[in-house]
Amino acid sequence: MESNGKRVDRQGQALPFDTAPVLWGEPGTNGQHAYFQMLHQGTEVVPMEFVAVKKPAHDLPGHHDKLLANVLAQAQAFMLGQADAGGHRHFTGNRPSTFLLLDALTPASLGALLALQEHRVFVSGALWGINSFDQWGVELGKVLATDIEARLASGDSDGLDGSTAGLLARLRSPA
Repeated sequence: MESNGKRVDRQGQALPFDTAPVLWGEPGTNGQHAYFQMLHQGTEVVPMEFVAVKKPAHDLPGHHDKLLANVLAQAQAFMLGQADAGGHRHFTGNRPSTFLLLDALTPASLGALLALQEHRVFVSGALWGINSFDQWGVELGKVLATDIEARLASGDSDGLDGSTAGLLARLRSPA
């Protein structure tokens, strides 16, 4: 997402909305067991994007069809949900998602997918009035890292906050 996620626009004015989603993902069915439950029944509606590949890059019989069946089924489940009078098995459905289907995972299709994401970042930043490509928080971390790297070697914690000083001491202590 480059550097969207700012709380102010280019003029320093506070923005009344979020300017970047939190992104994570998993290949295949791993995500089903890691966080899909929260996406199905959680209190916050999180937009999703499914990316599937039509042609497998392997020769494992039946494996790819199972993966495709699962991605289609999860997209369907997020869309339709399931009614349950008992409540704990109720899924509201209507969870927003997009579905991208690549013919094959090739350098060209992966590049196109990355270009799409970069374009989304740029357009979002332009609409929100933020610079999607500056990284002042990252730059601050780099400046602080230069100081901390020297302290890792010396053990000097003078002037550090208690949390960082404690972590430095822990890192320098024998196992």
